[in-house]
Amino acid sequence: QVQLVESGGGLVQAGGSLRLSCAASGRSFSTYAMGWFRQAPGKEREFVATINWSGGRASYADSVKDRFTISRDNAKNTVYLQMSSLKPEDTAVYYCAAARAPSGRRDWYDYWGQGTQVTVSS
Repeated sequence: QVQLVESGGGLVQAGGSLRLSCAASGRSFSTYAMGWFRQAPGKEREFVATINWSGGRASYADSVKDRFTISRDNAKNTVYLQMSSLKPEDTAVYYCAAARAPSGRRDWYDYWGQGTQVTVSS
């Protein structure tokens, strides 16, 4: 069992930056791949980024590539999402999730956090 708690969301102007954190509790965090997803009002939850257990391999949705960076610190049981050059269309609730392998598919993820709101003003 893994419990996930996101933090770091807020209101930011377009072009600004935010760093989201996701703290994990429970056993074996370092054996899980981690992912970030987001859900805007009226839209389906979509993949943002994923990282493997060691942090050595990451992949991104095309919409955030070169602007967002996913990383993890297994000693702190935490995964991060550094977001820069933010756009109004990045506005959403951001969720972190844990899976047995890196994936862009929601159904691969077994554990989810409660989400943190990110709002980007124009």
